[in-house]
Amino acid sequence: MTTPKYIIDINKISELSDEKKEKLKKVTNEYMFRANSYYLGLINWDDPKDPIKRIIIPSEDELDNWGDLDASSESKYTVAKGLEHKYTDTALFLVSKVCGSICRFCFRKRLFKKYYSSEILTRKDYEPAFDYIRKHDEITNVLLTGGDSLIIATDMLEWILSELRKIEHVKIIRLGSKMVVFNPFRIINDEKLLQIINKYSTTEKKIYVMAHINSHKEITPESSKAIEMLKEAGAELCNQTPLIAGVNDSVDTLVKLFQKLSFMGVPPYYVFQCRPTKGNYTFSVPIEKGYKLFSEAISKVSGLAKRARFVMSHATGKIEIVGLNEENIFMRYHRAANPEDYKKFLIFDRNPEARWLDDYLVEAKT
Repeated sequence: MTTPKYIIDINKISELSDEKKEKLKKVTNEYMFRANSYYLGLINWDDPKDPIKRIIIPSEDELDNWGDLDASSESKYTVAKGLEHKYTDTALFLVSKVCGSICRFCFRKRLFKKYYSSEILTRKDYEPAFDYIRKHDEITNVLLTGGDSLIIATDMLEWILSELRKIEHVKIIRLGSKMVVFNPFRIINDEKLLQIINKYSTTEKKIYVMAHINSHKEITPESSKAIEMLKEAGAELCNQTPLIAGVNDSVDTLVKLFQKLSFMGVPPYYVFQCRPTKGNYTFSVPIEKGYKLFSEAISKVSGLAKRARFVMSHATGKIEIVGLNEENIFMRYHRAANPEDYKKFLIFDRNPEARWLDDYLVEAKT
């Protein structure tokens, strides 16, 4: 199979019972469903705890009202249409409002609300972002994301890359994408995509593909081939994943993921605390439990597999969880919106129920 069929109607999933489909309509009426035949084919439908099913098939718990649609206050850092500038040297460029398939725990769930416009962006839409980047020579890194940066047409992607390469101070371009596992044929079958990566990923100015692989079970011969082709074209690859209940929230699943990635030459980069996005409580793991799982998993792998950091993408910055003792939890700013915060080392009383920094801050004030 080389051309996966996209599926946006939950009724088309024959493995689900009619009763289940009817219950899930309430969810898909709120948050869109999108998958493809390749990715659905990775599910073991006989396993009620299959991680791929957990990633892609809606859950009734998504209607839980916990959380916020913009949990990290991205709107606060938006400086032009589709462009965020939170960290001094890095700009985040939302080049797409669509993904190959929709992860149910997506932290940009607002993009997949039924009422949200998912129009195709044009070159005119991108111009204000390019203009901002040109005027800010402190920006050395640009992350193309969305949605998914590899869902857009190859010609459009080439234009974006060519425009960024005209800006001397932009040294690194990152492509945030889950397509390597959602639809590896997007890469395998597109020779031009590989050619443009080869053209614009140079010796001194690399293109990084920031893969979003959540489970070792997503890594197949097809996705491995796509990853190798990207590397041969000159891209560097890293992986980031949230810690997701029912997907990778055990020592064993994290160890297998870290090992497989390192064996393929794809360094584990970040493990994120699941953001408190509306409807995502069912996917969230308490921070202290998550840190224990993460640190034990890290202790069981080689040095090349243990480069990930366990962080929260908080409104104020990326906060790394660095330790626990009987009474306290310890954190530090790994990235900070306010450069002064880099100096901060955070110590809080333990709270086994906390799922976000704000839970500790509220407790500290009382």
